[in-house]
Amino acid sequence: MTRIFRNLTGLAAFLALWEGAVRSGLVQERFLPPPSVVLGQVVGLLGDESFLRDVVASILAWAIALGIAVAIAVPVGLVLGSVPLVRVATRAIVEFLRPIPSVALIPLVILLVGGGPEAKITLAVYAAVWPILYNTIYALDEIDPLLLETARSCGTSRVRTLTDVALPHAAPFIFTGIRLSGAIALILVVSTEFLAGASRGIGNFILEASSGAGRMDLVLAATLIAGLVGFLINDGLERLGKRLFGWSTITADAT
Repeated sequence: MTRIFRNLTGLAAFLALWEGAVRSGLVQERFLPPPSVVLGQVVGLLGDESFLRDVVASILAWAIALGIAVAIAVPVGLVLGSVPLVRVATRAIVEFLRPIPSVALIPLVILLVGGGPEAKITLAVYAAVWPILYNTIYALDEIDPLLLETARSCGTSRVRTLTDVALPHAAPFIFTGIRLSGAIALILVVSTEFLAGASRGIGNFILEASSGAGRMDLVLAATLIAGLVGFLINDGLERLGKRLFGWSTITADAT
């Protein structure tokens, strides 16, 4: 309760400063509407069926992208982390691809898969893969060699060692990567909707509100709702991590 009270106090102070800056004329209201106006629009949008469909579209794309990223990154990370020859052979291409900003790939992705939901899902997958992949590799680097030697001495196959020894050890690390990728995937989904256009989504709503009449109150309201969605996703994953891996110090440190 103390933590919640402190967070709410900080938020209230920020909103008060924002309101005061606009009402005093330090900032023009047409560029930055006061929170009293923006929060009113937030309430209105939460009751707007069309906007709620945009929210659902963004969340659905986020969930699909994160699921695909996990399905790709975890097996690849297990292979790269456990087979040194493969890791060395692929290091150059992995280090080349990882720093490329996902938004820079928007034109290429649109040409390859079109500008529909596939574009935002593809870019979100690309961005979300890396934290999970590197956390998986790092987890295998940190595993106690005695565990692997014991498994081998018992005649356990390499595949069985990966699934029954390495994967349980790496699970808290992997989940931390999933938490990081969850936020990244949501950012990419909304950004792609805004930059590349989409039939539905929070980013598309922001794009339409900012063009034409330039409704900054709606832009900020939709942005706050996107932030709230991200907060709820992160909080939900954090609670899930504590429930699943409460015994591990890895998830505790990540929080």
